[in-house]
Amino acid sequence: MATAETVAMTLGEIEDLAFRALLKAGTGTANARAVARSSAAAHADGVASHGLPYVPIYCEHVRCGRVKGAAAPVVSQPRPAALVVDAGNGFAHPAIDAGFERLVPLAREQGIACLAIRNSYNCGVLGWHSFRLAQQGLLAIGFTKSPAAIAPAGGARKVVGTNPFTVAAPDGEGEAHVLIDQSASVIARSEVMQCARRGEAIPEGWGLDVEGNPTTDPEAALAGSMLPSGGYKGFGVGLMVELFAAAAAGATLGIHASPFSGTVGGPPATGQFFIAVDAEATSGGAFAERVADLVAAIAEQPGARVHGAGRKAARARAAAGPIDVDAAIVEKARALAA
Repeated sequence: MATAETVAMTLGEIEDLAFRALLKAGTGTANARAVARSSAAAHADGVASHGLPYVPIYCEHVRCGRVKGAAAPVVSQPRPAALVVDAGNGFAHPAIDAGFERLVPLAREQGIACLAIRNSYNCGVLGWHSFRLAQQGLLAIGFTKSPAAIAPAGGARKVVGTNPFTVAAPDGEGEAHVLIDQSASVIARSEVMQCARRGEAIPEGWGLDVEGNPTTDPEAALAGSMLPSGGYKGFGVGLMVELFAAAAAGATLGIHASPFSGTVGGPPATGQFFIAVDAEATSGGAFAERVADLVAAIAEQPGARVHGAGRKAARARAAAGPIDVDAAIVEKARALAA
């Protein structure tokens, strides 16, 4: 139930508000719709930090030229099972949409296909994009890079971004049996940014200052580096994502990309990479049964939860009625849309 600090909104209302704010900032109609749809989906999945709270940043970056709001994605096919989209320094969302239109049928035809996106910007919740491929019956792997934010274990200078990766396994009924969506850092950088905006300390173990010392000051962590999840193993995850979403995509490395926050610097020209697999073909028709057995072995244990189950439950709640959104964020978005 909404309180004085929250506003009850439907997903359609969230999407419409984001859409109008983006249009007002100078974003092209199709691009604004793609970003707004992703923003609403973030709230549906219970990942509100990547929904309306990001819209003011998106609008600011369109206005200052860090994102080209009217960019038109260009799709090419350098190999039979390989697609490339140049986002033209625009939003990643419309570039992903354009790539997926050809990736889905290509993966079904070839058994496996990949999509590389370069010269793009923040793609919102990465897992939502892999979920969309799972809805089409494909086993999906996705990578998205960000400006450097994590120092290697034992180091102090950030080299790779928080660099999320995602895996989504279809259930054959338009949902995902499994949805893994996690970053290389202990926590998403957006969560630290939210703490900074609220003037709150961050927990120990989230970040380091510029000298490599542990800190609970969110501003110091944003200036310094995020801590990798699991030490050197987490940094390895970030490095893996950098190989796919930067090097293999022909996108800018995190060490050279301008930050997603603020107005300093030009477009970050980052990248994404997706792999779609027709797992029924590669498994000889055994994929669905194997995944169902695997999921059951996890779900039947008291206290255990399958990756993606929380988001699936959140989507069901959001579909049933309005959800509560931070009132201050809604007010800011409405001001931008006015």
